[in-house]
Amino acid sequence: MLKDRLVEAGAIKFGDFVLTSGKKSNYYVDIKDAATDPATLEEIASELASKVSAQKIAGMELGAVPITVATAVMMKIPYLVLRKERSHGTKKLIIGHLREGEEIELIEDVVTTGGSLLKAAQLIRDNGGVVKRAIVVVDREEGGKEMLKENGIELVSVVKISDVKGK
Repeated sequence: MLKDRLVEAGAIKFGDFVLTSGKKSNYYVDIKDAATDPATLEEIASELASKVSAQKIAGMELGAVPITVATAVMMKIPYLVLRKERSHGTKKLIIGHLREGEEIELIEDVVTTGGSLLKAAQLIRDNGGVVKRAIVVVDREEGGKEMLKENGIELVSVVKISDVKGK
């Protein structure tokens, strides 16, 4: 099972951690590092692909890019990369082709509050796309699902942290 592989790969660590938000946690989820192993990345992509129903997916830089690309290649569908800021090159926030009215499903490595996914959805919506679903490898179950639902987005998770922690 993917949850076991993630623990074995060190993607879910237990101990004392300070999160980006400054909040303290007794576990840490790091899919980015685990996704550098081809077998783990393939299993993540396979699990994500089994949940995707749209014909195009999108992932926000940095964490979601490898898993979005692997999933898109596995499914043979196009994808978008969403940038956080217009920092260089063409300064486009969306890499790839988004057509007016096109349905896009978001891919993410970890969701906590859902803020990053909501930003990604808004970027796609502001550019004419439709976002109704987001698929995440690990849901930390800290309000993201509910917040996204309030904004018209269904959150689908491969692994819930309660499945790993045995809540």
